[in-house]
Amino acid sequence: MRVLTEFGMGTSLRRGDYTEAARRAIADALWHNSINMAELFGFDKSAMRIKVEIGVQQPDRVDTAALLEVFPYGQPEVIVVEGGLDVPRPDGEGHATVIANAALSVSFDMERADD
Repeated sequence: MRVLTEFGMGTSLRRGDYTEAARRAIADALWHNSINMAELFGFDKSAMRIKVEIGVQQPDRVDTAALLEVFPYGQPEVIVVEGGLDVPRPDGEGHATVIANAALSVSFDMERADD
């Protein structure tokens, strides 16, 4: 059962690093709130299932394994799709500014209580 959804945005201003922009988007989403859902439902933090969807213009340039290192606990699953923005530099030189968007959904395996 999903209990929380949070959103974030991250950038790579000069290097055109899609993984770094995605990592920053995840951190932005995580640090919006203190996610204490596990304790609220009486679960260990390791039981948190975290679905991460990242949107960038070039999904194949994101190292999903590196993104898993952001999570101190839980069971993250990272999916990268086309989205975000590449903003060209005004002078046309160097890498575009990469903007990544992240959506994190936290859920737990739990049974529904009978009414």
